[in-house]
Amino acid sequence: MMRFISLAFAISLALTLAGPAQAHKSSDAYLTLYVDGNTITQRLDIALQDLDRDLDLDANDDKQLSWGELRTRWPELERLVADSVKLSADGQVCTVMGKLPAQLDHHSDGAYAVLQQTLQCAAPVQSLALDYRLFAGSDAKHRGIARVLSASDEQSAVLVPAVGPKNFQLNTSLQEKLRSLGGFIVEGMHHISVGLDHILFLVSLLMVAVWRREGTGWVARSSSRSAWREAFKLVTAFTLAHSLTLGLAAAGVLAPPSRWVESLIAASVLVAAIDNMRPFVRGPRWLMVALFGLVHGFGFAGPLQALGLQRGNLALPLLGFNLGVEFAQMLLVALILPLAIALRDKPLYGRLLVRPGSALIGGLALLWLLERSLDFSLFA
Repeated sequence: MMRFISLAFAISLALTLAGPAQAHKSSDAYLTLYVDGNTITQRLDIALQDLDRDLDLDANDDKQLSWGELRTRWPELERLVADSVKLSADGQVCTVMGKLPAQLDHHSDGAYAVLQQTLQCAAPVQSLALDYRLFAGSDAKHRGIARVLSASDEQSAVLVPAVGPKNFQLNTSLQEKLRSLGGFIVEGMHHISVGLDHILFLVSLLMVAVWRREGTGWVARSSSRSAWREAFKLVTAFTLAHSLTLGLAAAGVLAPPSRWVESLIAASVLVAAIDNMRPFVRGPRWLMVALFGLVHGFGFAGPLQALGLQRGNLALPLLGFNLGVEFAQMLLVALILPLAIALRDKPLYGRLLVRPGSALIGGLALLWLLERSLDFSLFA
């Protein structure tokens, strides 16, 4: 009876939390700058869902943005970009020479408004300063993914709104490239911090890494060393698997539909949570983790995929982003595993933490799975 009450309470709490809980895909905009002598061609892709939040574009409130609704508000979009994305070359502001008509494009997570313009600078461009403030007041998690191209160079960087200008030096030195690497490390950590589904998948695994299977249940491991060894196997399997598909997706070799990926990520969280409450997965758990890790790697790849980097320019961003993901994972292990080891043989650990916690995680994962696979929102 107590188990049923705990399960019911946890699922009710999951329903309560599901509304504000963030889906995996974070808010990103994609800025590309083509530099040719003293001319800069600028393209900015902004998600319609982000624009709708700030500009209330859905005039008839039918939860669907039409081309007519967007086109009539296009001057406001242009003003928003002009106020939020300021570019200068070698210390001087460049002049807008022309703009392309309103356009739409589709990324893996939906429709984007595409704003394009040509700027004329006073002299051939040697350095750029980009002051990026898009959605700084409405979405602290938003990031801009920038790509700067010239005849002899290609650079990429993650833009955090309202932290000051980001400088790009054409024909970059090794020092500048290493600085860009640091930005992608931070972005990898950020990607984990806003990816609640990734976090809950790892939490589910770590909660029972301090136990071992016995029949149809769990028993506490005899030593902390055994628990650390199990956690190491699980995290290593997850890391190797997601690193493989992250690299393949970022390089453009594989690009499964975002809806499938997000649905399978939700399913992985659900399976891990159910297996915590009543073990049913056959074989070593690290094998299950590796299989699901392949799916999570595609989920991690979003920002790098959008850059469209050529393979020769992919190494540093991919390395930095993956290092950031691993740092965030290690921090999670360091926070959770010592406490789980200390409590592993206490009866209340299973009754008050593992079972209700797994039920809560499973409830959230089930809601995500329904929303993502059926493409609707329960809490719109």
